[in-house]
Amino acid sequence: MSNFPFLKSYEELQSELQRLGFEIPLSDDFSVLSEPLEICYRDKKWMLPNRFVVQPMEGFDSGQNGEPTELGFRRYERFAGGGAGLIWFEATAVLPEARSNSQQFWINEKSVDRFAALEERTRSTAKKRFGYDIVSVLQLTHSGRYSKPTRGVRAPVIAQHSGVLDAAHQIPADYPLITDDELNRLQDAYVHAAKWAAKCGFDGVDIKSCHGYLLNELLGAFTRDGKYGGSFENRTRFLRETLIRVRDEVPSVFVTSRLSVYDAVKYPWGFGVDQNDYKKWDSTEPKQLVKILREIGVPLLDITIGNPYFNPHFNRPYAKPIRGAVAYDEHPLIGVARFVNIVKEIQQSQPDLPMFGAGTAWLRQLVPKVAAGLVKNGWATLFGQGRNSFAYPESPYDILQHGEMNSKQVCMACSGCTDLMRAESPTGCILRDRDYYRLP
Repeated sequence: MSNFPFLKSYEELQSELQRLGFEIPLSDDFSVLSEPLEICYRDKKWMLPNRFVVQPMEGFDSGQNGEPTELGFRRYERFAGGGAGLIWFEATAVLPEARSNSQQFWINEKSVDRFAALEERTRSTAKKRFGYDIVSVLQLTHSGRYSKPTRGVRAPVIAQHSGVLDAAHQIPADYPLITDDELNRLQDAYVHAAKWAAKCGFDGVDIKSCHGYLLNELLGAFTRDGKYGGSFENRTRFLRETLIRVRDEVPSVFVTSRLSVYDAVKYPWGFGVDQNDYKKWDSTEPKQLVKILREIGVPLLDITIGNPYFNPHFNRPYAKPIRGAVAYDEHPLIGVARFVNIVKEIQQSQPDLPMFGAGTAWLRQLVPKVAAGLVKNGWATLFGQGRNSFAYPESPYDILQHGEMNSKQVCMACSGCTDLMRAESPTGCILRDRDYYRLP
C-alpha cells in the first residue's frame, strides 16, 4: 500500500487539506443529496429521484456477441438496489473493432434484445425496492489507441501520433492514423448504436470523450491534419457533429458525454493542458467546449480528467498502484482535491447545466460529508461514484438513510478492479465481492 495512510476522521481530512493547501467543502446537510432534480431536454423532462450517480464501470463480462450475461445483470441489479437515481451504464462499443476487451459490451443487432432486458431489469429493480424510476444512460465508445477486440491482441486506432503516449504504448512512428473518411463513417456507427439504445429503453446516450480513448484523443489532436485536427473547431468537430446527429436523428433519447477536460499529457498531445507545463490545467478550451455542448442541448455532463492507462493518479487516486506499476509520489488527497476543484470550476462556468465528477473513493468512509459539501456549495450538481459502486453499491442508500458509510464495505482504492481489467478478466471488487471476482 501507499506511504500515505488513510484518514480516519473529518478533522484529519480538514487538517491534511490545510497542510497541503487545498480546499474541499464538507457538509452535515445530507438532505441536499436526497433532493430530486429535473433534467430537461428539448420538449422532454426526466426526474432524478436523488443526486447519486453510478459511474460507468466496465465489467468485461459480455457474451459472444457483446451482449450482457447473467453476471452483468447481477451487477446492475446491485447498482439499482443501492439507491442511486442515475445509472450510467458502462462503456459499450459501437463497432466490434472499437472494443478495449474481447468481453466489453457491444451493442448490435444480435445483442440488442439482451440490452433491452438489462435496462428493464435494472429499472424494475429500483422501482420494486424504492418505488421510483431511475434515469438510465448508455455510454457509447470507441477505444481508439486502447482497442483490443481480440483477447491478448492489441489493435490500436489512433487519431494522431503522440510524443508521449506512442512510446508508452509501443506504437511505431509509421503506424497509420484513422482517416477522415473513416471518422465520417464512424459517426454513422454512433447514430446506429444510439438508435439501438433508444429501442432498448435507455433515457440517454453518452458519446464518450474521455480517458485517452478515440474521441478524447481527437480533442487534443493538435498535430493532426485535415478536418478533424489542428484548430479548436476541427478538434471538437467529431464530438459536436455526432451529438447533433444523435439529437436530430434519435429524438427519443437525450445526448450527453463523459468529457475529459484535462488530459495531463504534454502539449501538443493533450487537451486542456498548459502549453508550457502539462502539470497545470488550462481551462480555456474545456470551458469553451462545455458552453458549446450546452448550446447543442446536452442536459447534463459527466466531467473527468486524466488517462487511466498513463496517469491513473489523476482520475483514480489510489492507495496501491496496479500490478507492475510504480506508485506516483503524490499524496492521494492531492489527486482528490485537484479533481473536485476542476469539476467545481467547470460547473461554475455553466451553473445551470448539471455536472458531476468522481475520484473520491480514496476518502473511504469520509465520502458522505464531502458528497454533501460538493452539492450544497455548488461545486457539482450530482455526486458520482465508480469504484465505490463496485465495492459498495448500497452506499447511496446508507448515506441517505443513516448519514454514513460502513467502513467495512467501502472501496479501499487498492486498484484490484483495474488489475482485473488489465488481465482481461470479468471485473468487480476483489475485496468486497470476492466470491465473484478474483485475480488470476
